[in-house]
Amino acid sequence: MDKNQIDPFDVRLLNELTADARIPLVQLSKKLKVSNTLIHQRMRKLKEAGIINKATYDLDPWKLGFQTCSYTQIMLSDSKHHREVERKLAEIPEIVECVNIAGRYALLVKIYARDNRHLRDIIYDKILKIKYIEGSNSTISFETAFRRNVALVARE
Repeated sequence: MDKNQIDPFDVRLLNELTADARIPLVQLSKKLKVSNTLIHQRMRKLKEAGIINKATYDLDPWKLGFQTCSYTQIMLSDSKHHREVERKLAEIPEIVECVNIAGRYALLVKIYARDNRHLRDIIYDKILKIKYIEGSNSTISFETAFRRNVALVARE
């Protein structure tokens, strides 16, 4: 299976799994009106193709005490060291996402902190001390209006 070639059944399967990754496969097969074997086969193929990475729980940072969320752009002194910097950023547990971006800033990280003081400490004491990081620019997020997976529609 080419990782970009999914059929209408795969779309239906992925939409169901995205809505509830914990749905029992027997129940899923009944819902989609196919055999349990077909569900297992398709899921295996989707995993092998890298389309399904893992099933996880979606934790609520706010309810866990992380009341500050920041999107922080990171400027590098030399962009050729971005992989090394990314590895160092991955060691900071409050950083939940790191993406490579175009423009003056090379990286964008999403940080959850207990409060603004904790965020300041993460930026000054952890991020800005990493070799090759020249500066940063942070935007505080008040709340997330919505978050979802990429939209899947069947291609005919």
